[in-house]
Amino acid sequence: MDANVNTVRLPQLAWYENNEFELEFPSSWEVTVCYMNGHNRPPLSEEGFREAFANPIATKPIRELGQGKSEVGILFDDMARGTRIAEIVPYVLQELEAAGIKDSSIRFISALGAHGALTRIDFVKKLGEAVLSRFPVYNHNPYENCTFLGNTSRGTPLAINSEFMGCDLKIGIGSIVPHPLTGFSGGGKIILPGVAHVDSITHNHGTLTANAMVRGEDIGTWIGKFEANELRLDAEEATRMAGLDIKIDAVINGRGETTALFVGDPISAHAEGIKLAREVYATQPVECQDIAVMNTYTKASEAFLALPLSSRLLKGGRGDLVLIANAPEGQVTHYIAGGFGTKMGGRLWLPRTSLPPNVTRLIVFTPYIDIAGGGWLASPESIVWAKTWPEVLELLSETHGDSARVAVVPDATMQYFAQ
Repeated sequence: MDANVNTVRLPQLAWYENNEFELEFPSSWEVTVCYMNGHNRPPLSEEGFREAFANPIATKPIRELGQGKSEVGILFDDMARGTRIAEIVPYVLQELEAAGIKDSSIRFISALGAHGALTRIDFVKKLGEAVLSRFPVYNHNPYENCTFLGNTSRGTPLAINSEFMGCDLKIGIGSIVPHPLTGFSGGGKIILPGVAHVDSITHNHGTLTANAMVRGEDIGTWIGKFEANELRLDAEEATRMAGLDIKIDAVINGRGETTALFVGDPISAHAEGIKLAREVYATQPVECQDIAVMNTYTKASEAFLALPLSSRLLKGGRGDLVLIANAPEGQVTHYIAGGFGTKMGGRLWLPRTSLPPNVTRLIVFTPYIDIAGGGWLASPESIVWAKTWPEVLELLSETHGDSARVAVVPDATMQYFAQ
């Protein structure tokens, strides 16, 4: 945490220029930057990557698991996640080559869950041009071509991408970051919701969440909650049912760089990764602020994931929330929870009729205004859009004058406030 700074540099455009931009505040304002503990963790060395693959957790190396296998499916997360898949894939391919598996036996599938499909441009950003030139890369379709595997013990009717289920070596690549429903991403989420049918996702995300609310659980506190998390446990059971052989999960720093890699049994490796992730992403909040400035970097197209943090920063009073959402592609298409009209949306869509708790004004700072996507955040008429930082400062100065307490979060989509 850095206090009393008035020029702040923040990361932006993870899948574009991947650079930084600068915010300047009035010198009389009290500005505190809330960095996560692992903001400046060094990136993993080549030796570190090789060691992770050579010594997997609770399973054999891919080169041994692949012996005698004829069809390989490799899942990878989508553009709404910051994982730099392209720097991980070469090590996976080296392992498969050592197992004697030919290129013609390998395919990649984007584990979209209920998100919109990726384009070839997206595939290249995520996987690299070399992969697109060698292997078929497919989008997951949550509405079609899924194989029913039965119900989980929590009642989820589990159907999984049939192309993936037709493979006899199943690999997943993703990352572990805080998540508002499952506590942390990674692990079994690559299966459920990643390559699950829309009915499976609806039960996991909707019914299980509703059941928890009936029991009196506050889902607003689930971010960073790993133990006794029903959605996470359901996803793990689904992972076993789907037969995922090995999972590769990255832990990243404040610039999206891979700083640690957990390779191995999908459940065991994830549990080990969580131990580090809890420390890396933990952030010390500064409470009772007049203004909260929350940047979205790794998940700029899912800027609404930043909202749970605002209640801590503005706790004890009500203040202005500035949400930075530099996403040229706009906010993610979500077929279950997204809006598809002024009064209609997916199965779990709910119209936003108010601002987040403790927020008197929501200012969305972005050169890429997405009015429909703003429906994730609040009712459209309650959002103040600003294309430039001077516009934002003018709005804030009119209200707060020469005195304001400001909290800045460098990436509110992957940080969490430890309880």
